[in-house]
Amino acid sequence: MEVQLIAGLGNPGLEHVADRHNAGFMLVNGLAEQWGVEFRKESRFKAEIGRSSSGVRLIKPLTYMNLSGAAVAACAAYFRIPVPSILVVHDELDLAPGVVRLKRGGGHAGHNGLRSIASMLGSLDFLRVRLGIGHPGPNADVSAYVLQRLPPEDRKAVAAAIESVIARFDDVVDGNFDEVMSVLNQ
Repeated sequence: MEVQLIAGLGNPGLEHVADRHNAGFMLVNGLAEQWGVEFRKESRFKAEIGRSSSGVRLIKPLTYMNLSGAAVAACAAYFRIPVPSILVVHDELDLAPGVVRLKRGGGHAGHNGLRSIASMLGSLDFLRVRLGIGHPGPNADVSAYVLQRLPPEDRKAVAAAIESVIARFDDVVDGNFDEVMSVLNQ
């Protein structure tokens, strides 16, 4: 099935632009730049939304991470996009900075953005691009960690991972998700 909606997760506002939690926004912004997509605020979707020349919709929820599902579900319902045609791009604590993994379905692993989306869609069967941001350690405050800016070495690693994914995104959108997943997940 082809991808019809790509949702990058993050927190709105200039104060969050370079946060670890905004890795999803970073990738979707890069993809929009490559495809020549301009975002506009749409209050009915609680998101910034754009559309590629091939018809793929890109969204960045403006609801903050923990309520991302409201924007994704509203957009999917309005445009009648089935859950398996939704791709969510998000930060991943369990992967080192710069590691990228594609995934079909699965749990939310404690990620509040994914939890919100699953709750609002009534399903976990959407596609994911997981961008590693590293973990602060077993006794660290994860909430504070994800809201910190990426340090320069991590920023470079995440940027390289984003570039590697964007280079293959036309294949992802064209329905070759599993093929790209097998290449990028090695």
